[in-house]
Amino acid sequence: MAEGLASAAASSPAPVVLVDRPAPHVARVLINRPDKRNAIDYEVRALMMSALDALVADGEVRAIVFGGVGGVFSAGGDLASMAGLDADGARERMQHIHRLCAQIDALPLPVVSAIEGVGAGAAIGLALLGDYIVVGEGAKILFPFLKIGLTPDWGQLLTLPRRVGIGPARRILTAGVPVPGPEALRIGLADEMAPDAEAMNAAVRKAGELATLPAGAFARAKSRLNHPSTSLDGELSRELADQIRCLQSGEFTEGFAAFKEKRAPGFTKIHRESRS
Repeated sequence: MAEGLASAAASSPAPVVLVDRPAPHVARVLINRPDKRNAIDYEVRALMMSALDALVADGEVRAIVFGGVGGVFSAGGDLASMAGLDADGARERMQHIHRLCAQIDALPLPVVSAIEGVGAGAAIGLALLGDYIVVGEGAKILFPFLKIGLTPDWGQLLTLPRRVGIGPARRILTAGVPVPGPEALRIGLADEMAPDAEAMNAAVRKAGELATLPAGAFARAKSRLNHPSTSLDGELSRELADQIRCLQSGEFTEGFAAFKEKRAPGFTKIHRESRS
């Protein structure tokens, strides 16, 4: 049986993904399956893809926050939807996951994740594809893959060591024990820690700060950070192309004017090119 069919048969009338605008230029995408601790299934992934397409096409949106309802980020992949998959069903499931991974990786906008309560497996893969992670002080981050006979997915064998280093990544994945919020901050798995009741608010505040950056320049820098050059010559070539564009942009005009006038730049007044 295909995962999508099983998920559709068990879907609830309430939308499993919610989108709101908690701050100017900031959109929030929330997993809404509180009865399943916000576990991620086919329906969640499909609705996230649709939501992200719409947000990227909206020129008013300049940053995105990922989170979950009820003070819980997500228990990870929905194990019930994985059981009984044949080879074709397993392939379709992974290809669907990979489409969402590629979509998040390619987002030109800053992406901030709020890890409250529990964040496990697939949900941490989701967060690691973004740009900034806020963790609650009492939150627990889990990588349970090997304990249930699976290999890490959602690109985590790339994104986790890229964040914390190969040694810590190996220890985290093989130990299979929760990483508490303070430890996540210490090793660089999280960028910021907040009191549990404030983690989401802190994520929205950070997204609001990132939303004020020059959108075009940020998108170019993010793309190169996510996909590093393999040589200095290659990086200098990409830098050349990007900086030529930036030097001719309205963002540089505004930034230079603000520098001369000793004021904060108003990059949000410059229309972000929408992408559909």
